[in-house]
Amino acid sequence: MPTLYQFHMSGNCYKVRLAARHAGIDLTLHDVDMMGGETRSPEFLKLNPNGKLPTLALDDGRVLPESNAAMWWLAKDTALWPKDEQYSHEPNIATRRFWAAFAPPERRHERANRMQGWLEDGYAALQVMETHLGRHDWFAGDGFTIADIALYAYTHCADEGGFDLSRFPKVNAWLARVAAQPGHITMAVRI
Repeated sequence: MPTLYQFHMSGNCYKVRLAARHAGIDLTLHDVDMMGGETRSPEFLKLNPNGKLPTLALDDGRVLPESNAAMWWLAKDTALWPKDEQYSHEPNIATRRFWAAFAPPERRHERANRMQGWLEDGYAALQVMETHLGRHDWFAGDGFTIADIALYAYTHCADEGGFDLSRFPKVNAWLARVAAQPGHITMAVRI
């Protein structure tokens, strides 16, 4: 069974767990103390020299050190595999969420000068999503795919980064469609 090395409340880790759930693939979860420096330990760096989460260790010894690579591997040969993909918001929404909700309070000043820019760029990305969802129900093709999972992971919790999602009714309707998919799990669920 593949092992997911993760920080449970990370959107990138969540999208790997969610993709696995929808693909019907069981994972062993291994929580890593990211804030305590475990991703920089010699043991972890042997597994993933980049020292980042998530890291998916496959049964054959291969390691996928990025969330999107892990999702693509999990979705291959399933209905989740998209014909195309849209991506525009993670760098702004996810980063602002981390610094607003998870960064140690004593370190938040380090990125205070970036918070407004991330907010503006995040809202622009949400507007791109809103426009797309005005013409389509999903982000790639005619059905639910890993493109939707990738975007859902941080969009559904964008409020934690200070984003007001009430301004985006089509995005909210899409969030509800994703959450209504059979087998859906919340970020807090440990599978």
